[in-house]
Amino acid sequence: MVQRPASLSSAAPPLSAAASEGLSRGDYLTALAVVVIWGLNFVVMKVALTTLSPMMLGALRFALASLPLLWIVPRPRVPWRFVVCYGLLQGLGQFGLLFTALRFGMPAGLASTVLQAQVFFTVLLALPVLGEHARLHQWLGLLVAAGGLALIASVHGHGPQDMTLLGFVLTVAAALSWAGSNLLTRLLGRTSGRYDPFHFIVWSSLVPVLPFLMLAVWLDGADATWRSLTGMGGRELMAVAYLSLLATLVGYSLWTRLFQRHPAGHVAPFSMLVPVVGLWAASFFLDEHLNPSQWTGVGCVLLGLLLNQFGGVVAKAVPGAAGRRPSA
Repeated sequence: MVQRPASLSSAAPPLSAAASEGLSRGDYLTALAVVVIWGLNFVVMKVALTTLSPMMLGALRFALASLPLLWIVPRPRVPWRFVVCYGLLQGLGQFGLLFTALRFGMPAGLASTVLQAQVFFTVLLALPVLGEHARLHQWLGLLVAAGGLALIASVHGHGPQDMTLLGFVLTVAAALSWAGSNLLTRLLGRTSGRYDPFHFIVWSSLVPVLPFLMLAVWLDGADATWRSLTGMGGRELMAVAYLSLLATLVGYSLWTRLFQRHPAGHVAPFSMLVPVVGLWAASFFLDEHLNPSQWTGVGCVLLGLLLNQFGGVVAKAVPGAAGRRPSA
């Protein structure tokens, strides 16, 4: 997409107008597609990490998402600082921490749940950073969803859904990094006008490749890193392809496009549906069974999302209906 500096100031009003109209049907379908891709993502990560180290998996994921396409995808017309910061936050920060958490005691299903703390970090940080204010029904929805996430995460036992304290802390840190990349996307849309999200994701994916490789050599050793790279089988290659092509290029391009057009508080809560898919996928593929408390928590997450998205419509409709009763 060719961008002209002279049009940047005139690009802001259409974005604000689109945001004021709310999400369209296409936006909802886009958000749900991302939810499914990312929900299955956690099982794929867990499978890949049985043979690859966290840093090696990160290097392969972002190398495949960037290097083959740099020759045909134009550089995004945005300042380099945004490309670098996004690559570090979304790549090295979010996934470096998440892959490490999955390796050290975080089950896939619970990881998909705890990572949604990014929603609360995004909404809370959007106020001082972006000046975006959440409405009462949005705060209520986030509060209900937070209770659901807390209920799911508080379940401990001796089965595959157990999580370690280290895994939990690392996953929360990954959620904070994800929130930072969300805010950066909104800030970039305000300062640089419209840009192609796919081009941006491809080039920002290049940023964490070298840091991941350096960390892999430092933590695992050069010999172990080379053996894991040359010893990859079909399962590992398919997992890396899924993480690179679907979860990174498709998922984050669509997610970034939504953040271009709508306030953070309207988009971020959709990721609270990721645990629904993630917990089901972990149960089906990894035998991580849900118990009644977890199902209750999933229900709270769904209710919180509904309140966040449709609470304002209900609040407006009820007073209107009440106002019509005297004339009936």
